[in-house]
Amino acid sequence: MSPPPRPRALRTAPVPGATAAASVPGVPGGPRSWAAGAPAARLLRAVRAVPGGHWDLVLAGGFLLLMAVERTGEADRLHGGLPLALALSAAVAGPLAVRRTNPLAGYLVGAAALSVEALFVLPSTVSPYADLVGLYSLGLYAPRRRAWFGPFAALLGMAAYFADLGHDYPVIPAGVLFLWLLGWAVGYGTARRAEEREAARRRLRSEVVAEERARLARELHDSVGHTLNVVLVQAGAARRLLDRDPERTRELLSGMEHTGRDALDDLDRVLGLLRREGGYGDDAEGAAPQPGLGDLERLAGRLGGAGPRVRVRIDPAARRVPRSLDVSAYRIVQEALTNTVKHSGARTVEVTVRCAGGRLAVEVCDDGRGAPAGYTPGRGLLGVAERVSMLGGRVEHGPIRSAGPAGPGGFRLRAELPVP
Repeated sequence: MSPPPRPRALRTAPVPGATAAASVPGVPGGPRSWAAGAPAARLLRAVRAVPGGHWDLVLAGGFLLLMAVERTGEADRLHGGLPLALALSAAVAGPLAVRRTNPLAGYLVGAAALSVEALFVLPSTVSPYADLVGLYSLGLYAPRRRAWFGPFAALLGMAAYFADLGHDYPVIPAGVLFLWLLGWAVGYGTARRAEEREAARRRLRSEVVAEERARLARELHDSVGHTLNVVLVQAGAARRLLDRDPERTRELLSGMEHTGRDALDDLDRVLGLLRREGGYGDDAEGAAPQPGLGDLERLAGRLGGAGPRVRVRIDPAARRVPRSLDVSAYRIVQEALTNTVKHSGARTVEVTVRCAGGRLAVEVCDDGRGAPAGYTPGRGLLGVAERVSMLGGRVEHGPIRSAGPAGPGGFRLRAELPVP
């Protein structure tokens, strides 16, 4: 009878950097540090989960307990004034429970109680520190205007507290006042910096929202606006050819159908950007793919059904540019062709896309009526300028000047985009 086979030890690949840490106690990542860090992290999360108002109650209760113990221990020196001393201690410590919600009222009550205590009972060694916490809280949590009552109230309180001691020790009141004002200044400065950070965050949020709205407006204008213009041109041509050329009319109606479907796809993609939570982006999850330079032939064919004849020439190197440039170049051409259909009455359009010298050049020229001198760019051309500017490029557009006596003829748009 053969002996049973010996069990094989399972080999596991060590995690890089984990072996040495696990073998040395106290090294970050080792068993002891991890075991010690996990409870500390849980404790920190538990502390942060407690509302701030609860901690204020604990703070007020702690000061009140210390002052009560102190007053009880020196009851003989109070000469029967222990109840009043305890009441004043409660008036000094109690306002700390509302130091976040009513910092000014709480500090004024505490400072007044501290002054009465110093003038008519017996100065305490604990209550001034409660007053210091209240003054710091006034600078930290009070609005800007109310917080400025703190230094003046502190000055009056110091005058009352040191009314009997200031003549013997003149340096002590000045030092204590400086320390109290320093505590107020720390709280006030912290609050103002927090306000500045919040204001900067709101400005950034407003800028991001405005930029995103502008981007969505450009998307709607470029995609849906273009296709609707093409549909209108095709519908007009179909109406004119309905009786003379039924076959050609059917082709135009079929083109309108395809164009309308493209418009719905573009609209659904843009609306998808609005519906998604967690950010925007051309390549974000759930977004339909955007067209690029490879779709220019289809775009030209769509226009050629009822509008001008479009010739497209694309440098092979231009088809290998990054996706952002690919989409932007398509949108620039689309906007130029939309303007051609709407305004120029051109018969032919030349679209040229080249990539050389680290720049992508997009040029669209037509032989239409051009534009009058001193023309003002519309929303579409302004959108092209914004898109090009965001990519660090430049754009120029205007009427084409012919050499003959006919004057202006045609329109040209040229954009250059840097290739990263």
